[in-house]
Amino acid sequence: MAEFKKTLQGLPWIVKLLLVIFYDIYGALTRIARGDVVGIVVGVLQLITGNFFGIFWLIDLITVIVKKEVTVLA
Repeated sequence: MAEFKKTLQGLPWIVKLLLVIFYDIYGALTRIARGDVVGIVVGVLQLITGNFFGIFWLIDLITVIVKKEVTVLA
């Protein structure tokens, strides 16, 4: 899991931004790669339900634009 997390963090900023814009794949994978139970549950639910009606999508989009990394629940 550590290699997967490093791979996600090593992605260029524009790729992270595109993965957030298109269905927030980056945010969900970041939460899953974190490895704790809450992160895994939220990440899987996020992929299945469509990002809880867009709430996590908007939060992840703002944090990737501002901080260049997903920071909320990750």
